[in-house]
Amino acid sequence: MADFNERERRKKEVVAIIGAGISGLLACKYCLSKGFDPIVFESESSIGGVWTKTIGSTKLQTPKPFYQFSDFPWPDSVTEMFPAQQTVLEYIESYARHFDLVRCIQFNSKVLSLSYEDGKLSGDNWNVYQVDFVIVCVGRFSQVPNLPEFPPKKGAEAFEGQVIHSMEYSNMDPETAANFVKGKHVAIVGFQKSGMDIAMECSTINGTERPCTVVIRTPHWNLPDFFPWGLNLGYLYLTRFSELTVHKPGEGLVLSLLATTLSPLRWALSKFVEIYIRRKHRLAKHGMVPDHSFLNEFSSCSLSIVPEGFYDRVEEGSIKLVKRAESVGFFKEGMMLKGQVEPIKSDLVILATGFKGIDKLKHIFESKKYQEFIAGLDDSAAVPLYRECIHPRIPQLAIIGFSESITNLYTSEIRCRWLAELLDGKFKVPSIEVMEKDIAEWDKYKKRYSYSKYYRNSCIAALHVWHNDQLCKDMGWNPKRKKGFWAEWFQPYGPMDYTG
Repeated sequence: MADFNERERRKKEVVAIIGAGISGLLACKYCLSKGFDPIVFESESSIGGVWTKTIGSTKLQTPKPFYQFSDFPWPDSVTEMFPAQQTVLEYIESYARHFDLVRCIQFNSKVLSLSYEDGKLSGDNWNVYQVDFVIVCVGRFSQVPNLPEFPPKKGAEAFEGQVIHSMEYSNMDPETAANFVKGKHVAIVGFQKSGMDIAMECSTINGTERPCTVVIRTPHWNLPDFFPWGLNLGYLYLTRFSELTVHKPGEGLVLSLLATTLSPLRWALSKFVEIYIRRKHRLAKHGMVPDHSFLNEFSSCSLSIVPEGFYDRVEEGSIKLVKRAESVGFFKEGMMLKGQVEPIKSDLVILATGFKGIDKLKHIFESKKYQEFIAGLDDSAAVPLYRECIHPRIPQLAIIGFSESITNLYTSEIRCRWLAELLDGKFKVPSIEVMEKDIAEWDKYKKRYSYSKYYRNSCIAALHVWHNDQLCKDMGWNPKRKKGFWAEWFQPYGPMDYTG
């Protein structure tokens, strides 16, 4: 009876959720399932997060079976393996309608700050809300652009053309974007997903008469598809067996010995995929072979699917690649690259250089102390989150959707289920000391396997099953979700394995 009364008391607590993207909607749904009545603050006028402000030609980066809600599968009408942006957004919207989540959302309500000194949450128009628990679901790919540092007197002010961030291009509707780049010599800085998508759109509009130049600072093992040599990548990297080849946080002696013994297999799997990418994209011909391994790429969550026909455009001349540019500066008519003799003459430069997700996250907090807890004193560490959800030293707070995986919807869902069980009193987190020790173990793993530039992504992709096992054990679930020895060890894990 005491436990029942305590749970009923908890359900009267006010839970605030910041953001109505995928993670925010999942957090809302699972809080409702436990009897809470959450308030969702969304700064925009619609749901969907990054999928509402995405380049029109962008497609899903993982096969749709790995990117779906466990209790709301894709409709049969969606037959593409990699659905387009509008299709993904419609799927997210239908999920919100199905579970009646929109009633909980306050649109056009930007949270200005969080203060724990007085236990208040400050919302839009300076309204103040008293809340008992906050779930931050702001993501890392929006709002605060990552702008390169330019040499003195060689910044954008020296350039007579226009300089924008890819975020501004993404905010345009397709017709506006097409008119914006039409007839211009466009240069793009960056070679991740947004950079490649914009380059494809520019080359479609301007052709070989005004080729689009892509300035590449770091070559990547970007995939042509999810099926190297015809084999689903999930069988190589998303199975329980594949994770035996990787050293794990908190592993015992037996698992450590296994990971060491299987290291030749780990190397072989990486080479298997690398050779496929090299041949498919003719990377050596284009001078685009990365210095790091595919495992480093995968473990950094920096993979992208290359748009179909991208390297054909390179060969026809409508896209030009400028490789391994160390630094970029501007002059009157375009860009100068360190180590390059020829300048790049341009009318428009688009900086597809990503976002400062940690800056966005830390500045939600009013207190300098909590800002330092999030970002660290020297900005060199990943955000320290227990189970990639809870900061040990920030009370009454969870952060969902910031730590990455290869399929963020799937990852966010099981974390939201874990958090809902925690809020419902089904289990308790351990002491601060124990949580910080666990975080340190995961941090060591991330530094060991991720490509150093992307270490702060807090990526758990290569240990997806291991991470989910920990969450399942906390909740009292059986972590082994499949039927039969072969399926359990050698079939890829996905969202439908956690249904029910």
